[in-house]
Amino acid sequence: MEGHTAAAAAPTLGLTMPNVVDPPQVAFAVKDVDLTEWEGDILAVLVTENNLSTATSSSRFTNAAALAKLDGELGGLLSEASAEEDFTGRAGQSVALRLPTAPGRHGFKRVCLIGVGNNTPSSAAAYRSLGETVAAAAKSAQARTAAVALAFPPPDWIHQEDHRLNAAAAVASGLVLGLHEDSRYKSESKKLHLKQVDFIGSDYGDELDTKLKYANHVSSAVIFAKELVNSPANVLTPAALAEEASKIASTYSDVLTATILDEEKCRELKMGSYLAVAAASANPPHGGYNIKIGAVTTIELMKKDMGGSAAVFGAAKALGQIKPPGVEIIDLATLTGYCRIALGPSIAGILTPSDELDKEVAAAYEASGEKFWRLPLEETYWEQMKSSVADMLNTGSPLGGAITAGLFLKQFVDEKVQWMHIDMAGPVWNYKKQQATGFGVSTLVEWVLINSS
Repeated sequence: MEGHTAAAAAPTLGLTMPNVVDPPQVAFAVKDVDLTEWEGDILAVLVTENNLSTATSSSRFTNAAALAKLDGELGGLLSEASAEEDFTGRAGQSVALRLPTAPGRHGFKRVCLIGVGNNTPSSAAAYRSLGETVAAAAKSAQARTAAVALAFPPPDWIHQEDHRLNAAAAVASGLVLGLHEDSRYKSESKKLHLKQVDFIGSDYGDELDTKLKYANHVSSAVIFAKELVNSPANVLTPAALAEEASKIASTYSDVLTATILDEEKCRELKMGSYLAVAAASANPPHGGYNIKIGAVTTIELMKKDMGGSAAVFGAAKALGQIKPPGVEIIDLATLTGYCRIALGPSIAGILTPSDELDKEVAAAYEASGEKFWRLPLEETYWEQMKSSVADMLNTGSPLGGAITAGLFLKQFVDEKVQWMHIDMAGPVWNYKKQQATGFGVSTLVEWVLINSS
């Protein structure tokens, strides 16, 4: 996966330009070995609550034969550590231990037990979260090699090849995303040690390598989108963003092309609203002027308002690598704060008159693990958007603001065209971590692949 450095624009207002920091580059492989036979730095075992026994015995893992065998070879250390840490296999729990040096007993340095919950997860988001936990354990241990294994597959696991493959791919995605830290604007960056991750087991099938390669491509694209959104506005100017588009199209010219609209072309296309917003900047095509008022405007976070384009750029990059046979187009934007008020910080709003298109995208976001919710295009709300001096107002009441924004966009779409607007103002930014999420990339890629298959 390639590194990303935003193109510079002058002047930079004295800010340091970003360092070139390579994103995580992890090789994945499948190893058909016993837990006790694997050799490396850290062995991560995904454990359900059902894998642990409450009965008094020499091992807490009597319901998980492979883990019980490993515990036995380690002299009961796993049982002892999990009991001391009150580890029950609940989702979100983890316990890690450094093994004593004992030549000939085992070939790995650390074991990390990661709680899954009552049952094996059913969603990509849950598996991705497990991958992030594995990444955190590997970073803490400064591990160069790691392995991921299920303590005891459920009885119907052998009959669910698609689920097994998608689960492993989601864990791999979460692992790569969990390893990534955007340190381009820091004087020092942490060195990433992890280079190799093995999936232990013989029941993944022959297609896992393809799935893991796909996961790597999409994770790389999500990281690319995150870094675009994280970049400050004086670095990622419109010209710099256009340069990124040209780079993607040039790199994957067999499947992608890019058309850059300069100010003159925007005027020719009568993009008056766009040019009006952009009129105050020194950077062509000039944008944007701060008209936000009040004590709390969060203007410093308005760099995230290009999150929709970042998702498109990231998806284009991933699709350039995957090369599906067909291409479709969809609109995403961090359009309204009202959508964040309606759906919260983790869910994007969908507005479309097409039930068919909604079903397609629903299948895509369920596969990606990202969260969306369809909002109604309530036509009676359009009354508040009517103007006494023009065809329409550009904004209405805060009540139902995300819906009226969708109705506004609808006025500019041919009735014969199936269209969808995704308002991702909430999930594009993680306010707790104060960084971009790369939201939308995975769903876009899944949607294009569904349409091209």
